[in-house]
Amino acid sequence: MQDCHRRGGPASASPSCHTTEAGDQYNGALPNGDRGRRKSRFALYKRPKANGVKPSTVHVISTPQASKAISCKGQHSISYTLSRNQTVVVEYTHDKDTDMFQVGRSTESPIDFVVTDTISGSQNNDEAQVTQSTISRFACRIVCDRSEPYTARIFAAGFDSSKNIFLGEKAAKWKNPDGHMDGLTTNGVLVMHPRGGFTEESQPGVWREISVCGDVYTLRETRSAQQRGKLVESETNVLQDGSLIDLCGATLLWRTADGLFHAPTQKHIEALRQEINAARPQCPVGLNTLAFPSINRKDVVEEKQPWAYLSCGHVHGYHNWGHRSDTEANERECPMCRTVGPYVPLWLGCEAGFYVDAGPPTHAFTPCGHVCSEKSAKYWSQIPLPHGTHAFHAACPFCATQLVGEQNCIKLIFQGPVD
Repeated sequence: MQDCHRRGGPASASPSCHTTEAGDQYNGALPNGDRGRRKSRFALYKRPKANGVKPSTVHVISTPQASKAISCKGQHSISYTLSRNQTVVVEYTHDKDTDMFQVGRSTESPIDFVVTDTISGSQNNDEAQVTQSTISRFACRIVCDRSEPYTARIFAAGFDSSKNIFLGEKAAKWKNPDGHMDGLTTNGVLVMHPRGGFTEESQPGVWREISVCGDVYTLRETRSAQQRGKLVESETNVLQDGSLIDLCGATLLWRTADGLFHAPTQKHIEALRQEINAARPQCPVGLNTLAFPSINRKDVVEEKQPWAYLSCGHVHGYHNWGHRSDTEANERECPMCRTVGPYVPLWLGCEAGFYVDAGPPTHAFTPCGHVCSEKSAKYWSQIPLPHGTHAFHAACPFCATQLVGEQNCIKLIFQGPVD
């Protein structure tokens, strides 16, 4: 299986994919808990019976009625509307060698994994209401081979309840030199494969757009531009461990079964938490002992919660002094080094699938205060995640807050017990 995390992922036969949702409350779980097909992580397993499809017959049709007749035959099909009086319909037939999994905003039965727009952790609940989602109802489909090595491929667009994918007149579409039709969805499906896999040595890759038929293109000028990018013949739509899938409103992290087998686990994260608490870090001013709260208490700031000045990294207990301005409520002066900057509670990053190594939690993302290993923090700090229709910025994988500061993260300076 493979595992897919919603940014901002177990191991068996077919690949699985992780998505990360955003918001502080998304750090390993959705705000209202995982329910049915709406989860913070999805696992893809080999189905009892294959449900994959592959292209078969192509029809060129001049009347809308004929197009509807073909798409209503109970077979999967993709319709490309070229003009009012010409539509190309590509029928798909059963493929006994693959399993298909569909991802999108729709709660209709063809969607295996329901995703909703990710809200940055820096926004409160009043601001977090998404008025109009930019995620497609039938955003993409992942097709996994049923035999080893269980290769997983991603395609833009998913089949609806009528088993149809419909690309209207305004959608970007074209006929390839070999004669087969292809196209792009309105806001596109973007994929980034990391260089060096998902390991301590990983480096960000290049964002590409995936077509309806699974070809790889450079990005359009803006997310929904009519003109497609250039075909990248040297790259494929095969998902790799650590591949990021962006659906314009939510970003998914794909983890393979083998990748997760070698990754830290939830138990390891908990052991790291207990280890750092056992060292009895102290507030250098109040001299009270600090402790990271248990993972199931990650929404509530506790009395012993460690806080940090994110400009210098000095860790303290909570105190109410050091304000430098009435207008900048969170600008504080560190009593240890006089550096002025944000002062926030620290939270342990709980989603193990986002860690590139099993190192101790020594670094915090700025400005949200989520803590993880140095290599994990530095990896995510340099990844430009799509934002809106044409912007990219680094974000905390645990809560989707846009990162700031010189390095986007800071090394924490703990003081041990003085006794």
